[in-house]
Amino acid sequence: MPALDAPHVLAAAASAFLAGGINSVAGGGTLVSFPTLVWLGLPPITANATSTVAIWPGSLGSIWGFRHEFKQTQRRARLLSFSSLAGGGIGALLLRDTPAALFEHLVPFLILFATVLFTVQGPIQKKLRERGGHNPADGTHIWLPGALALNLFVAIYGGYFGAGMSIMMLSSLSILGMSDILQMNALTSLFALCVNGVAATLFIATRMVDWHYVLPMAIAAVIGGYGAAGVARRIGRVAVRRFVIGVGFAMSLILFLRYF
Repeated sequence: MPALDAPHVLAAAASAFLAGGINSVAGGGTLVSFPTLVWLGLPPITANATSTVAIWPGSLGSIWGFRHEFKQTQRRARLLSFSSLAGGGIGALLLRDTPAALFEHLVPFLILFATVLFTVQGPIQKKLRERGGHNPADGTHIWLPGALALNLFVAIYGGYFGAGMSIMMLSSLSILGMSDILQMNALTSLFALCVNGVAATLFIATRMVDWHYVLPMAIAAVIGGYGAAGVARRIGRVAVRRFVIGVGFAMSLILFLRYF
Protein backbone atom coordinates (compact mmCIF):
# COMPACT_ATOMS: atom_id res chain seq x y z
CA MET A 1 0.00 0.00 0.00
CA PRO A 2 1.50 3.35 -1.02
CA ALA A 3 2.01 6.23 1.34
CA LEU A 4 -1.20 8.25 1.24
CA ASP A 5 0.25 11.73 1.32
CA ALA A 6 -0.96 14.90 -0.36
CA PRO A 7 1.24 14.56 -3.50
CA HIS A 8 -0.13 11.05 -4.15
CA VAL A 9 -3.75 12.18 -3.78
CA LEU A 10 -3.15 15.26 -5.94
CA ALA A 11 -1.54 13.15 -8.67
CA ALA A 12 -4.49 10.76 -8.63
CA ALA A 13 -6.97 13.64 -8.76
CA ALA A 14 -5.06 15.25 -11.63
CA SER A 15 -5.22 12.00 -13.61
CA ALA A 16 -8.97 11.79 -13.00
CA PHE A 17 -9.37 15.42 -14.08
CA LEU A 18 -7.59 14.63 -17.33
CA ALA A 19 -9.56 11.40 -17.74
CA GLY A 20 -12.86 13.23 -17.34
CA GLY A 21 -11.89 15.78 -19.99
CA ILE A 22 -10.47 13.17 -22.36
CA ASN A 23 -13.60 11.01 -22.07
CA SER A 24 -15.81 13.95 -22.97
CA VAL A 25 -13.76 14.71 -26.10
CA ALA A 26 -12.17 11.51 -27.36
CA GLY A 27 -12.79 8.66 -24.91
CA GLY A 28 -9.99 6.56 -23.42
CA GLY A 29 -9.58 8.44 -20.13
CA THR A 30 -9.03 5.17 -18.26
CA LEU A 31 -5.72 4.84 -20.08
CA VAL A 32 -4.58 7.82 -17.99
CA SER A 33 -6.22 7.22 -14.61
CA PHE A 34 -5.49 3.49 -14.26
CA PRO A 35 -1.74 3.60 -15.06
CA THR A 36 -1.36 6.61 -12.75
CA LEU A 37 -2.74 4.63 -9.81
CA VAL A 38 -0.41 1.72 -10.63
CA TRP A 39 2.50 4.18 -10.83
CA LEU A 40 1.52 5.56 -7.41
CA GLY A 41 1.90 2.08 -5.97
CA LEU A 42 -1.60 0.62 -5.83
CA PRO A 43 -1.86 -3.09 -6.68
CA PRO A 44 -3.25 -3.41 -10.24
CA ILE A 45 -6.56 -4.96 -9.15
CA THR A 46 -7.15 -2.22 -6.57
CA ALA A 47 -6.10 0.42 -9.10
CA ASN A 48 -8.54 -0.95 -11.67
CA ALA A 49 -11.45 -1.04 -9.20
CA THR A 50 -10.64 2.42 -7.84
CA SER A 51 -10.36 3.93 -11.31
CA THR A 52 -13.70 2.41 -12.37
CA VAL A 53 -15.55 3.78 -9.34
CA ALA A 54 -13.88 7.20 -9.54
CA ILE A 55 -14.48 7.79 -13.25
CA TRP A 56 -18.03 6.39 -13.35
CA PRO A 57 -19.82 9.66 -12.35
CA GLY A 58 -18.43 11.32 -15.47
CA SER A 59 -20.44 8.93 -17.67
CA LEU A 60 -23.65 10.54 -16.46
CA GLY A 61 -22.63 13.65 -18.36
CA SER A 62 -22.33 11.65 -21.58
CA ILE A 63 -25.88 10.35 -21.19
CA TRP A 64 -27.13 13.90 -20.76
CA GLY A 65 -25.12 15.13 -23.70
CA PHE A 66 -26.66 12.55 -26.04
CA ARG A 67 -30.19 12.76 -24.64
CA HIS A 68 -31.71 13.93 -27.94
CA GLU A 69 -30.04 11.18 -29.97
CA PHE A 70 -30.98 8.62 -27.34
CA LYS A 71 -34.68 9.42 -27.81
CA GLN A 72 -34.30 8.50 -31.48
CA THR A 73 -32.83 5.03 -30.81
CA GLN A 74 -35.00 1.96 -31.13
CA ARG A 75 -36.31 0.08 -28.11
CA ARG A 76 -34.81 -3.17 -29.45
CA ALA A 77 -31.33 -1.61 -29.35
CA ARG A 78 -31.87 -0.25 -25.83
CA LEU A 79 -32.64 -3.77 -24.60
CA LEU A 80 -28.92 -4.50 -24.92
CA SER A 81 -28.54 -2.60 -21.65
CA PHE A 82 -29.65 -5.82 -19.90
CA SER A 83 -26.68 -7.77 -21.26
CA SER A 84 -24.50 -4.77 -20.30
CA LEU A 85 -25.66 -5.06 -16.70
CA ALA A 86 -25.08 -8.82 -16.66
CA GLY A 87 -21.69 -8.61 -18.37
CA GLY A 88 -20.50 -5.83 -16.07
CA GLY A 89 -21.30 -8.00 -13.07
CA ILE A 90 -19.63 -11.09 -14.52
CA GLY A 91 -16.50 -9.14 -15.44
CA ALA A 92 -16.27 -7.57 -11.98
CA LEU A 93 -16.63 -10.98 -10.31
CA LEU A 94 -13.93 -12.40 -12.58
CA LEU A 95 -11.62 -9.57 -11.55
CA ARG A 96 -12.35 -10.21 -7.89
CA ASP A 97 -11.46 -13.89 -8.27
CA THR A 98 -8.36 -13.33 -10.40
CA PRO A 99 -5.13 -13.96 -8.46
CA ALA A 100 -3.18 -10.72 -8.03
CA ALA A 101 -0.04 -12.18 -9.62
CA LEU A 102 -1.97 -13.31 -12.71
CA PHE A 103 -3.65 -9.93 -13.15
CA GLU A 104 -0.31 -8.16 -12.84
CA HIS A 105 0.94 -10.18 -15.81
CA LEU A 106 -2.27 -9.57 -17.76
CA VAL A 107 -2.24 -5.79 -17.24
CA PRO A 108 0.47 -4.94 -19.85
CA PHE A 109 -1.41 -6.96 -22.49
CA LEU A 110 -4.75 -5.39 -21.52
CA ILE A 111 -3.36 -1.86 -21.72
CA LEU A 112 -1.66 -2.62 -25.05
CA PHE A 113 -4.89 -4.11 -26.41
CA ALA A 114 -6.92 -1.11 -25.23
CA THR A 115 -4.38 1.32 -26.71
CA VAL A 116 -4.46 -0.40 -30.10
CA LEU A 117 -8.27 -0.24 -30.04
CA PHE A 118 -8.10 3.45 -29.20
CA THR A 119 -5.58 4.03 -32.00
CA VAL A 120 -7.92 2.58 -34.62
CA GLN A 121 -10.99 4.32 -33.17
CA GLY A 122 -10.68 7.33 -35.48
CA PRO A 123 -10.61 5.39 -38.78
CA ILE A 124 -13.46 3.15 -37.58
CA GLN A 125 -15.64 6.11 -36.60
CA LYS A 126 -14.88 7.79 -39.94
CA LYS A 127 -16.09 4.69 -41.78
CA LEU A 128 -19.21 4.58 -39.62
CA ARG A 129 -19.98 8.23 -40.39
CA GLU A 130 -19.53 7.56 -44.13
CA ARG A 131 -21.89 4.61 -43.92
CA GLY A 132 -24.35 6.71 -41.97
CA GLY A 133 -24.61 9.15 -44.82
CA HIS A 134 -25.70 6.47 -47.27
CA ASN A 135 -27.36 3.74 -45.23
CA PRO A 136 -29.07 5.13 -42.14
CA ALA A 137 -29.74 2.12 -39.94
CA ASP A 138 -31.29 2.60 -36.53
CA GLY A 139 -31.22 -0.85 -35.00
CA THR A 140 -34.76 -1.81 -36.02
CA HIS A 141 -33.61 -5.05 -37.66
CA ILE A 142 -31.15 -6.15 -34.97
CA TRP A 143 -31.34 -9.91 -34.31
CA LEU A 144 -31.80 -9.68 -30.55
CA PRO A 145 -30.36 -13.03 -29.33
CA GLY A 146 -27.13 -12.55 -31.27
CA ALA A 147 -26.91 -8.89 -30.29
CA LEU A 148 -27.34 -9.72 -26.60
CA ALA A 149 -24.60 -12.38 -26.80
CA LEU A 150 -22.16 -10.06 -28.59
CA ASN A 151 -22.83 -7.19 -26.21
CA LEU A 152 -22.49 -9.54 -23.23
CA PHE A 153 -18.95 -10.44 -24.35
CA VAL A 154 -17.98 -6.78 -24.65
CA ALA A 155 -19.57 -5.97 -21.28
CA ILE A 156 -17.65 -8.78 -19.54
CA TYR A 157 -14.42 -7.26 -20.83
CA GLY A 158 -15.61 -3.84 -19.65
CA GLY A 159 -16.43 -5.07 -16.16
CA TYR A 160 -13.09 -6.87 -15.95
CA PHE A 161 -10.84 -4.08 -17.23
CA GLY A 162 -12.76 -1.34 -19.03
CA ALA A 163 -10.21 0.57 -21.09
CA GLY A 164 -11.15 0.41 -24.77
CA MET A 165 -14.67 -0.79 -24.02
CA SER A 166 -16.39 2.07 -25.83
CA ILE A 167 -14.70 1.43 -29.18
CA MET A 168 -15.54 -2.29 -28.83
CA MET A 169 -19.18 -1.32 -28.28
CA LEU A 170 -19.20 1.00 -31.29
CA SER A 171 -17.70 -1.75 -33.42
CA SER A 172 -20.25 -4.31 -32.22
CA LEU A 173 -23.14 -1.94 -32.96
CA SER A 174 -21.71 -1.50 -36.46
CA ILE A 175 -21.57 -5.28 -36.89
CA LEU A 176 -25.23 -5.40 -35.84
CA GLY A 177 -26.11 -3.04 -38.67
CA MET A 178 -26.32 0.38 -37.06
CA SER A 179 -24.66 3.31 -38.81
CA ASP A 180 -25.90 6.54 -37.22
CA ILE A 181 -22.78 7.45 -35.24
CA LEU A 182 -24.58 9.83 -32.87
CA GLN A 183 -27.23 7.28 -31.97
CA MET A 184 -24.48 4.68 -31.55
CA ASN A 185 -22.60 7.03 -29.20
CA ALA A 186 -25.81 7.54 -27.21
CA LEU A 187 -26.29 3.77 -26.84
CA THR A 188 -22.62 3.27 -26.00
CA SER A 189 -22.92 5.86 -23.22
CA LEU A 190 -25.91 3.98 -21.79
CA PHE A 191 -24.18 0.59 -22.01
CA ALA A 192 -20.99 1.93 -20.41
CA LEU A 193 -23.06 3.48 -17.62
CA CYS A 194 -24.64 0.07 -16.97
CA VAL A 195 -21.37 -1.90 -17.14
CA ASN A 196 -19.37 0.45 -14.93
CA GLY A 197 -22.28 1.04 -12.57
CA VAL A 198 -22.68 -2.67 -11.77
CA ALA A 199 -18.93 -3.21 -11.66
CA ALA A 200 -18.45 -0.23 -9.34
CA THR A 201 -21.20 -1.49 -7.02
CA LEU A 202 -19.55 -4.91 -6.75
CA PHE A 203 -16.10 -3.40 -6.28
CA ILE A 204 -17.44 -1.29 -3.41
CA ALA A 205 -19.38 -4.20 -1.86
CA THR A 206 -16.30 -6.45 -1.93
CA ARG A 207 -14.05 -3.69 -0.55
CA MET A 208 -11.75 -3.57 -3.57
CA VAL A 209 -11.71 0.25 -3.68
CA ASP A 210 -9.17 2.57 -2.07
CA TRP A 211 -11.38 5.41 -0.82
CA HIS A 212 -8.39 7.62 -0.05
CA TYR A 213 -8.08 8.05 -3.81
CA VAL A 214 -11.56 7.47 -5.19
CA LEU A 215 -13.34 10.40 -3.55
CA PRO A 216 -10.99 13.18 -4.73
CA MET A 217 -10.72 11.44 -8.10
CA ALA A 218 -14.50 11.31 -8.51
CA ILE A 219 -14.82 15.02 -7.80
CA ALA A 220 -11.94 15.80 -10.17
CA ALA A 221 -13.43 13.60 -12.93
CA VAL A 222 -16.74 15.47 -12.82
CA ILE A 223 -14.98 18.85 -12.88
CA GLY A 224 -12.67 17.61 -15.63
CA GLY A 225 -15.65 16.63 -17.76
CA TYR A 226 -16.49 20.32 -17.95
CA GLY A 227 -13.22 22.25 -17.49
CA ALA A 228 -10.63 20.03 -19.13
CA ALA A 229 -12.94 19.33 -22.05
CA GLY A 230 -12.82 23.00 -23.02
CA VAL A 231 -9.03 22.98 -22.96
CA ALA A 232 -8.93 19.74 -24.91
CA ARG A 233 -11.24 21.15 -27.57
CA ARG A 234 -8.97 24.17 -27.96
CA ILE A 235 -5.83 22.09 -28.47
CA GLY A 236 -7.77 19.76 -30.75
CA ARG A 237 -8.95 16.16 -30.80
CA VAL A 238 -5.84 15.02 -32.65
CA ALA A 239 -3.53 16.29 -29.88
CA VAL A 240 -5.69 14.68 -27.20
CA ARG A 241 -5.74 11.36 -29.03
CA ARG A 242 -1.96 11.42 -29.52
CA PHE A 243 -1.50 12.12 -25.82
CA VAL A 244 -3.70 9.19 -24.79
CA ILE A 245 -2.06 6.85 -27.31
CA GLY A 246 1.40 7.91 -26.13
CA VAL A 247 0.48 7.28 -22.48
CA GLY A 248 -1.03 3.90 -23.34
CA PHE A 249 1.94 2.58 -25.30
CA ALA A 250 4.44 4.00 -22.78
CA MET A 251 2.65 2.44 -19.80
CA SER A 252 2.29 -0.93 -21.52
CA LEU A 253 6.04 -0.91 -22.27
CA ILE A 254 6.92 0.09 -18.69
CA LEU A 255 4.68 -2.63 -17.25
CA PHE A 256 6.06 -5.25 -19.67
CA LEU A 257 9.55 -4.40 -18.39
CA ARG A 258 8.31 -4.43 -14.79
CA TYR A 259 6.47 -7.76 -14.78
CA PHE A 260 8.49 -9.76 -17.34
